[in-house]
Amino acid sequence: MTDLNTMNLDQLKQLKKDIDKAIHSFEARRLADARQVLKAKAAELGVSLEEIMGAKDIKAPVAAKYANPQNPSQTWSGRGRKPRWLTVALTSVGAELDDFLIK
Repeated sequence: MTDLNTMNLDQLKQLKKDIDKAIHSFEARRLADARQVLKAKAAELGVSLEEIMGAKDIKAPVAAKYANPQNPSQTWSGRGRKPRWLTVALTSVGAELDDFLIK
């Protein structure tokens, strides 16, 4: 066993790096082994691991519904928080939301 009290600072730092690397490697191997076991069991049951874990489908982006007439590149789908340009236009100009509909 190494006596830590006899090691200088550089040696202690290197030992710490080596230990951290060994821990990370151990955890990665353990996860890989577990993944293989689960994949094999899923295949045995006739399903994929992704099906079991409930992998979510990626949703397509929502089309823009409103646009800024001053800058048509600024759009809003009508979902979520209103963009600043729209809020300003609605409050200061007195416009209505329908005025910004993309036709």
